[in-house]
Amino acid sequence: MAENLFDLTGKVALVTGGNSGIGFGFARGLARAGADIVIWGRREDRNAEAADALRAWGGRVFADQVDVGDEAAIVAGVERAIERMGRLDTVVANAGLASQAPFAQMDAATYHGLLNVNLHGAVFVLREAARHMISRAGAGDRGGSLILCGSGSIFQGVPTMAHYGIAKGALNSLSKALAAELGPYGIRSNVIAPGFIHTEMTLADPELGAAITRAVEAKTPLGRAGKPEDLEGAVIYLASDLSRYHTGDTLVIDGGKMSAN
Repeated sequence: MAENLFDLTGKVALVTGGNSGIGFGFARGLARAGADIVIWGRREDRNAEAADALRAWGGRVFADQVDVGDEAAIVAGVERAIERMGRLDTVVANAGLASQAPFAQMDAATYHGLLNVNLHGAVFVLREAARHMISRAGAGDRGGSLILCGSGSIFQGVPTMAHYGIAKGALNSLSKALAAELGPYGIRSNVIAPGFIHTEMTLADPELGAAITRAVEAKTPLGRAGKPEDLEGAVIYLASDLSRYHTGDTLVIDGGKMSAN
């Protein structure tokens, strides 16, 4: 009888920004593999729709309205998740926003607004997750997987999105620091760095989205832009016990684009 090496039954995963786009793709992959899911999002209606869809795979699902731009909301949200689900085995720091601003014209509100969500929000989510996992380890229940959603902008400059690249680059460095510091507790930390993925956010401007898609298709060996489901395999692997010796790494999922440039 074949064994499902990627079975996540009995594990609980929190995905921030999990009600749409890449975040929902992460949550869907984890649910398909058997994990119980907590999703956070700012829109209650979208949370409910996503939760209903995730329940199709039979696991427990808890949707919570949490703004990761608010540290106190993060602390309370993690407490609710643990109270409701009993534990957190995997935390995916995914919530984020994107905006464009020429660097010479970038104002403080645009800069700080993006970093407050994309960087600081992730830091506090991961801090609370680490506290929980360290406490568990002290009671003899070691382990946990921290997964940060990165970006190709970690490696390549994107005009008019310097602030976005700053946040993602900082998260990449943070992940390596967490891998070094939290490893003794059995806690792993890795980054998934997607290429251009078709989502509501990336296609919000249809003309710009189409132009980027054409450019990506021309430069990507696999000949297309990505879809959220293309990221499911990586997140399932990093949440599973098969990745128990894999930490401090950045997995690039971009259809081979960087290798061809």
